[in-house]
Parts: sequence; C-alpha cells; structure tokens
Amino acid sequence: MLILLNKPFGVLCQFSPQPERLTLADCVPVPNVYPAGRLDADSEGLLLLTDDGKLQHAIAHPDRKEAKTYLVQVDGIPDAAALERLQAPLDMGDFVTKPCKAVRIAEPEWLWPRNPPIRARADKPTSWLAITLQEGKNRQVRRMTAAVGLPTLRLVRSAIGAVSLATHPLMPGEWMEIAPAELKT
Repeated sequence: MLILLNKPFGVLCQFSPQPERLTLADCVPVPNVYPAGRLDADSEGLLLLTDDGKLQHAIAHPDRKEAKTYLVQVDGIPDAAALERLQAPLDMGDFVTKPCKAVRIAEPEWLWPRNPPIRARADKPTSWLAITLQEGKNRQVRRMTAAVGLPTLRLVRSAIGAVSLATHPLMPGEWMEIAPAELKT
C-alpha cells in the first residue's frame, strides 16, 4: 500500500499521539502505515506513507531518493546571485548541499490559504521559489534560503518524483492510495 497525503501545517510527522498536537493519525486512519520521509510540523504538502518496509526503504534511502520539489515563500526578492548560490553546493556547516534547481515563480494560484496565515509586512516584499532537491536533510530548504539572505516564510512540498499536487490534487488533510509505479512515470 502506498498513500499520498497532503500534510497540513502544524501536523507532526508521526503516528504516536501527542498532547495538544495533531499527528498523522489524525489525518490517515489506516493502521500499520509509516511515513517514507518526513516534513517538519511547520511545512506542508506531499508525504508518502506505506505499509511495505522494502518500499519505504526504496523511497527514503539516500542512494535512491526521489527528486522533491518545494514551493517556498521567502522574505525578500532573490537576485540572480542568490538563485545561483541556492543552486550551487552550499556549505551548511554540518553538510554541503548537492546542486539543485531553484527558480523564481509567481505565487501559485491554486495554493490554499495557510492556517494560520503568513504574517504580512507592507514594507517587506515576499516572493516565491520552486526548489527541486535530490536529497533531503533536516530543515534543508529553510537553511538554504536563510544562508542566501531569504528566510523561508512558507514551505509546501508540491512533488515527489512524478507524483505532484498537479497530478493528484489534494487539499490539506486529504489522502489517496496510489500505485507505487506512479512514482516513476
């Protein structure tokens, strides 16, 4: 079984209950499935869950990681140099990122409003980036954008491999079962 979930903001990426916090168990009432990868509580978007240990390993193993695309609202407007730095290997102190793809995009029209909303400051513009990684270290995208002077305000994973919110439209908290072969198509 392979489940695609649009993880809402604030939901912990675990099934064990937490006092006063929502977890994956509040979104997916399917027993014996586990996340193949993670998203921080303050990140939203696509998450894969499976009951197959071999499939979980194949999806999450560092040598076989699927490309993941993130839509990132940042504080500020990136210039060409900031985009070049994001795409090149960045030294994060404890690791160096692999090269990635980072482009400025228009705010996605289809994106749902976040609850709670992002703070708005009239004197500080925001912009959107699409960042596609072949790796996924802890808080990597947030650390990368901060390193180039563009703190992340909102982070939405929009695609894992060939599966995306465009091919599988789901609102936050919605999920569906998909065939494992869909990751490769």
